Amino acid sequence: MTKDMLLSHPWFAPCLSALIAVAVALAAHSVAVLVLRRITRHTLVLNTMLVKINSVARLVLPLIALQIVWQAAPDDLRFVDSVRHLNGLLLIAATTWLAVRAINGLADGIIAKHPYDAVDNLQARRVLTQTRVLARTAITMLLVAGAAMMLMTFPGAKQVGASLLASAGVNGIVAGLAAKPVFSNLIAGLQIALAQPIRIADVLVVEGEWGRVEEITGTFVVLRIWDDRRLILPLSYFIEKPFQNWTRHSAQILGSVFIYADYGMPLAPLREEVERLVKASPMWDGRFFNLQVTDATERTMQLRVLCTAASSSLAFDLRCAVREGVIDFMQREYAQFLPRMRIEDGDAMPQGRKLPDSMPPSGIPQTA
Repeated sequence: MTKDMLLSHPWFAPCLSALIAVAVALAAHSVAVLVLRRITRHTLVLNTMLVKINSVARLVLPLIALQIVWQAAPDDLRFVDSVRHLNGLLLIAATTWLAVRAINGLADGIIAKHPYDAVDNLQARRVLTQTRVLARTAITMLLVAGAAMMLMTFPGAKQVGASLLASAGVNGIVAGLAAKPVFSNLIAGLQIALAQPIRIADVLVVEGEWGRVEEITGTFVVLRIWDDRRLILPLSYFIEKPFQNWTRHSAQILGSVFIYADYGMPLAPLREEVERLVKASPMWDGRFFNLQVTDATERTMQLRVLCTAASSSLAFDLRCAVREGVIDFMQREYAQFLPRMRIEDGDAMPQGRKLPDSMPPSGIPQTA
C-alpha cells in the first residue's frame, strides 16, 4: 500500500527524473574533464582555466539538468514554481561563479606564460598589469550582472525599479554624485590597463615618496615605499595627477653623485679614482660614467659624477658606493682641499661684520 502511494505521488516521477538527470550530468562532467585535460595538456592557458572551473562545473551541470527536469514537470504540481525559482537562482549564482573562475583561470594562465621574475621583465610586467586589471574589471561586471539577473527573477524587483525611476529627480543626482568615484576608478582602471602609465613592479615617485607598485586593484593602487610602508592611492590619481615613473620603458637608469671640493682640488686624479670605483663595482652596467664640474660658488666647486645601472635599486647602491669612495679618497690623499671656510691673513672683514664667538682665530668653525 505504501509502495503504491509512493509510486502514485505527483512528485515521484519528477524526483526520479531529477536523480537520473543529476547522475547523467555528473557522469558527463567526469568524461568531459578527462577529454578536455587530454586535449589541453600542452596549452598552459587553457589547462589552467580548466583546473579553475573544474569544481564549479561539477555544480553547474547538475543544476542545468535539474532545471530542465523542473521545467518539464506539470505546471499544476504543488510548489513546482518555487522549486523552479530556487533552482534558477542557484543556477544563476553558480554560472556567475563559473564565469568568475574561468576569468581567474585565464588570467593565471596568461601570467604563468609570461613570468615576471626575469631580469628583463618589462614585457612580462606589461602583460601582468593588463591581465590583472582587465580580469578584475570583468569580474566586477559579471558580479553586477549576476546580481541583477537574480533580482530580475523576483516580481517585486521590477516594482522597486519602477519606483526608483519615478523618483529619479533628487535621488538620481545624489546617487550619481555618490557613484562618481566608483565609475571614475572603473574608467581609470581600463585606461591603466590599456595605456599602462604604470605597471606592477614599476618604480614610482609619488607625493614625494619613492616606491614600487605592489598591487593594482579595481579601485586603488598599493605602492610599497622603500622603508616597507604602503602608500594607497586611488586609480584615478594616476590619470589626473603627475607622477614620476622610473621604469616606464626600461629599468635602466642614470644615477648622479654631487661632491663639493675646494678650488685647489686637482681633477685628473679624481677622475681616475672615479673610473676605478665605477669599473670595480658589480652594480655598474657598463654603459656610461663621467665626472664634470657642474657649478662654482664663491667658496667651492660642485663636482657631478654620473654612472648608469640596470635598475633604480642598483643605481642607489652604486651612487652610495661612489660617493663613499670619492670622499674616502679625498680624505686620504687631498684632505686640504675638502670644503672649508677660511680667512687668509690680511683679508679685511666686511663693514659691520665680526667673527662669531665660536670662531677661533684660524677661521675654522669649532665642531662638537
